[in-house]
Amino acid sequence: MGETQFRHATLDDTAAISALLQAQIPVWQRIDAHGTVQNLPHAQLSIYERWQHGGAWMSIETAAIHLSRLLRGAGMALIGEQDGRIVAYAELYPGDEPAPFGRHLHLAHSVTDHHDPTLPNAMLRYAAGVARSTGCQLLTRSTAPDESTLDAVPLATVQRYTLPTRTGQGFYKVNDHTNSSAAQIDGWQMPIGRTQSAATHWEALWTRVWELLPEVQARRTHRLYISAAGHEALVCCQQQLYNPRAADLYCWSPKPVTPPLLTALRDWAHRQEYRALACVVHPQTVALLGSEAEPDPYIRQIYAIQL
Repeated sequence: MGETQFRHATLDDTAAISALLQAQIPVWQRIDAHGTVQNLPHAQLSIYERWQHGGAWMSIETAAIHLSRLLRGAGMALIGEQDGRIVAYAELYPGDEPAPFGRHLHLAHSVTDHHDPTLPNAMLRYAAGVARSTGCQLLTRSTAPDESTLDAVPLATVQRYTLPTRTGQGFYKVNDHTNSSAAQIDGWQMPIGRTQSAATHWEALWTRVWELLPEVQARRTHRLYISAAGHEALVCCQQQLYNPRAADLYCWSPKPVTPPLLTALRDWAHRQEYRALACVVHPQTVALLGSEAEPDPYIRQIYAIQL
């Protein structure tokens, strides 16, 4: 096994990166019109059916689009090579948020060839060097509570709650918001929905590039500007895939959640005929949700590697 060489990816690496990520999928499946799960070869699935196994990297067609967006500045793509073969991939997003995150580089995805157990930490060290060279204060990543991370310091723990919608008495303003520039959220926090980083979620949710897939376009996704009692926020509300009366909520704002904003979100969602909102929040926000909020087992921890 040769020495691993790390570098930034180029568009020529698309097929090899896609193959590495597809190799992580043990079984390719489709649910037919009768609700029966079928095991099928990758080639027999549609682009969207492959997408459901792991996103854009599951087909060469969408992988090329995704990598081109990263190379044009939406994020960063790093690879590790051994003897000319790509054996490691990492996807990172630069962000600037209030403390404790500050100016950081977030490691959203890291995949390595399972035959070499040294690769995960080697890629992490390389990513830390890239973060340092770009002037970031931290390299952050999100894991399940029981996963360990090299030389990491815990920054935050978040948990998902289901909150019923209801009509409220507050006054608020809501408009569709089509501007997808990430510069709008520089210095803002993400008090609801942050399981990765504010920039990572923004690039995944606010741009409409994946609506070229009819199945993605058919899923209700609301991108909104909301102002409630002087509290402004950009909000993405996305219909859940298997529960159309519920939606996942994501919120970017200059300040933490306030009761008027929460009242506005619940009222607006109720008027859109949603009956529940899935909200991932920090512990300090839980009390604002009230006794109606129900926790579920989904918990993530955000760690930082000091640079």
